[in-house]
Amino acid sequence: MLVLVAPGQGAQTPGFLTPWLDLPGASDRVAAWSDAIGLDLVHYGTKADADAIRDTSVAQPLLVAAGLLSAAALGDVTPQAVAGHSVGEITAAAFAGVLDDTAALRFVRTRGLAMAEAAAVTETGMSALLGGEPEVTVPHLEKLGLTPANVNGAGQIVAAGTMEQLAALEADPPEGVRRVVALKVAGAFHTHHMAPAVDALQEAADGLTVADPTVTYVSNKDGRTVATGAEVVARLVGQVANPVRWDLCMETFQQLGATALVEVCPGGTLTGIAKRALKGVKTVALKTPDDLDAARALIAEHTTPAV
Repeated sequence: MLVLVAPGQGAQTPGFLTPWLDLPGASDRVAAWSDAIGLDLVHYGTKADADAIRDTSVAQPLLVAAGLLSAAALGDVTPQAVAGHSVGEITAAAFAGVLDDTAALRFVRTRGLAMAEAAAVTETGMSALLGGEPEVTVPHLEKLGLTPANVNGAGQIVAAGTMEQLAALEADPPEGVRRVVALKVAGAFHTHHMAPAVDALQEAADGLTVADPTVTYVSNKDGRTVATGAEVVARLVGQVANPVRWDLCMETFQQLGATALVEVCPGGTLTGIAKRALKGVKTVALKTPDDLDAARALIAEHTTPAV
């Protein structure tokens, strides 16, 4: 049973799209997407520096484009379930047929711009806490005024809030936490700081043509499966100001009987968590096109051919 997943913001690195554009038709596809959303995805994915692609309004469409491009490069693949972390949920919605590729990119362009505007109001950020137990970590964060914005499982929680609150966290980490790592994001995503972005996303959502998922769609709001396209989009709108519960998504993968997990480009983050939390589930992360053969082999081993 195959799960296809898409990573969230912070997974991008300078030049990560370069090798993918050498694949047949890839440059033309990304150029068309760039024209559709008014953003030069080729430039940002190949030549821009780390600061440029840290910009929320750039990073988010770039990540969705990379996820769609790398998934297409796998060939005709139908996973049994899809999910995405944070902005990766929009990529997953396209995998599931809820949105077409261009609509997904237009929607994420609106999301990135709205969240960047919300983030500019107050200087905020996010830090990953490695180690510790949720029952100890979460109350400690709340005491400092921080939000547990991503509960990722496998001993990882991401805290979000003002820079002053994050500095206090670094000086006084929760008991059991080994490291506090600042993330390459430009705001306190999935917190009340993003509330102004919700209205802009709702307006964009009202103009979308939506279909029901053709495969099982697992929502990171609560790890539940969602059966209608309208509910998927409603969750995409509210998601920006609410925590990501990737731990609950992984519990659902287990309940569904997942045996393999492929993470689209820029892969690595979610497969790393899965290796610790989903024992016995085989994983492949698509970092470059060199990983495609391994992913295809895993997919062939863990999917049932259509009769």
